[in-house]
Amino acid sequence: MKLYYSPGACSLSPHIALLEAGLPYELVKVDLRAKKLENGDDFLKVNPKGQVPAVQLDSGELVTEGPVIVQMIADKAGKNLAPARDSQERYKLLEWLNYITTELHKNLGPMFSPLLADDAKGFFKDRAMSKFKYLDTALAGRDYLMGQQFTVADGYLFTMLMWATDRLKFDLTDMPNLMAYKARVGARPRVQEAMTKEGLLKAA
Repeated sequence: MKLYYSPGACSLSPHIALLEAGLPYELVKVDLRAKKLENGDDFLKVNPKGQVPAVQLDSGELVTEGPVIVQMIADKAGKNLAPARDSQERYKLLEWLNYITTELHKNLGPMFSPLLADDAKGFFKDRAMSKFKYLDTALAGRDYLMGQQFTVADGYLFTMLMWATDRLKFDLTDMPNLMAYKARVGARPRVQEAMTKEGLLKAA
């Protein structure tokens, strides 16, 4: 299995999932601006969408879209990274994954564009902040989104929190549940390993 990634991009979410699952994989770095692999190959020939994450299975089949990829990883691992398929809990996981991808990811992503005007960035920030406030309330009394069990949705939300606080400099200090959650997920050994492999943390 190959994971096509860019350091610190949303591909960090399936990278965390792969490590938590204990599945063998190969990391392939992508220059998203140039749409090139490290060896100079055209990334668009791998994934015509031109985006990460993308996972190439041993069969050669390509799987794209982060929420789909992490569920596939969880199903292959069978390690409680996602509730059983067709269970009510699985639908709750789907709800969280869809919330993160539509309400956070799609509001935070445009803010990285140097072409976006400040007032437009303010609009997206206000939208994202309202979603983070909801999450702070939802995480009261919980270790993770689904309760006490870490799932693939947590790797995705952690990635969005990294974007917000570390890269976009959002101040979330008035959201104690959310900040404690970020610290809790960030302290997981496999999360630290993924960040180290992507150059986001220095190796110990």
